Amino acid sequence: MKKKTVINLLWIFISVIASITAYLLFDFGVEYRSAEVVAAIAILMSLLWITEAIPLSVTSLIPLILFPFTGTISAVEISQTYVNSTIFLFLGGFIIAIAMERWNLHKRIAINVINVVGTSNAKIVLGFMLSSAFISMWISNTATAVMLLPIGLAVINRLEDELGVERTSRFAIALMLGIAYSCSIGGIATPIGTPPNLVFQRIYKINFPDNPEIYFGEWMKFAVPTSVIMLIFVWILLTKILYKDKFGIKIDKEVINQEKNKLGKIRYEEKVVLIIFIVTSLLWIFRAELNLGFFKIYGWSNLFPKSNYIDDGTIAITMATLLFIIPVKKENKEQNFILDYTAVNKIPWDIILLFGGGFALAEGFVSSKLSELIGKQFISLKNIDVIFLIAAVCFVLTFLTELTSNTATAQILLPILAAISKELQINPLILMLPATLSVSFAFMLPVATPPNAIVFSSRRLKIIDMAKTGIFINFFGIIVVTFIVWLFFV
Repeated sequence: MKKKTVINLLWIFISVIASITAYLLFDFGVEYRSAEVVAAIAILMSLLWITEAIPLSVTSLIPLILFPFTGTISAVEISQTYVNSTIFLFLGGFIIAIAMERWNLHKRIAINVINVVGTSNAKIVLGFMLSSAFISMWISNTATAVMLLPIGLAVINRLEDELGVERTSRFAIALMLGIAYSCSIGGIATPIGTPPNLVFQRIYKINFPDNPEIYFGEWMKFAVPTSVIMLIFVWILLTKILYKDKFGIKIDKEVINQEKNKLGKIRYEEKVVLIIFIVTSLLWIFRAELNLGFFKIYGWSNLFPKSNYIDDGTIAITMATLLFIIPVKKENKEQNFILDYTAVNKIPWDIILLFGGGFALAEGFVSSKLSELIGKQFISLKNIDVIFLIAAVCFVLTFLTELTSNTATAQILLPILAAISKELQINPLILMLPATLSVSFAFMLPVATPPNAIVFSSRRLKIIDMAKTGIFINFFGIIVVTFIVWLFFV
């Protein structure tokens, strides 16, 4: 038996024993018996995800087995969590990304990005991080990650061709993590950047209808500084500390010019994909009403009888479908349409299963009332100084989101935090805002946030790469969010 097989079997055994031991030790009370089961399953899955003792996608199927057998959630209910609108947003976005790769549009964009930001290791990573963060401020951070991933891979492939895989391995990890983390960091900078921000707005208005709304500009006053501080820290951590360039990696300007010449003038097919990309982004941005405080932009979805029936997944699939309908120019004999059936084979179905497992686990947290139980623990913090209270909220939400959907976590815990604020008679923003920001600041696992999962689909990373980097950013994020909320709202 191979050494790796023995190690994997050992980790499986340790994970199972740890899960069973935790279940036997947990005592949440009669009302929360199912929560004990879900907590034990969460421990099992997190250990298997971290160690990769079995394929990640197989670990993601555990809820389909254990939830029904333990009587926690029925097979029908839990299986539905693996197919939802977010999954179709992934599918549509991936298909558009595949089209960019098929017609080399991603290479053209990558070359221009490098040309603008500089050709050294640190500058390339910085350029992608700034691009990721800025775009995520205005459109879905999920969609941003999907779009920028193939561009980042094109840069990595180019460097590998020139310098070799070994010399560029640290750069590849830094760039992939930089894209993933910057999408999440940029997403918190505006009220529309990520779904938890929108969840906060709705729940805050419902619970405190007499309080003034936090408009676009007001939100950005505290959120943009938070994003900037986090981006600087992550860039330094990736390029100067953990994955510091030991070989002086740099792309020669002449190489950039040669690559531009190889690509030639932009072709008809590239233009089609570029238009699809731009239109998709605009449709995402202006789908729903944008309230800028002093000015409102009404969403185009209001033109339809039931605008709430349309979401980002609808747009992604609609635009992706067009790529299978729009024909290529007659002189192109390789295929008849911009994309053909082979594109479906390139979709990383294993990563989609991985993300589905995260949704399933989140459903378990909700259905078993484990999330509610965690939220109620805050009530015992009534006599603690407010800055420690903020830090406690940040800590729990950050690490809870490593195993659950950030949107689902926000939906469950924000109403609880609103109720706790009323009971403690404090400004609700002191608890609700750090919670909202913290659910987007989970950086350790692929299932923690959509950008993490998407970048992990590149297969350029191992979970240990993300975990050992993410833990530093998690703790730094807790400190930054605690300070910013204390500074602006206490």
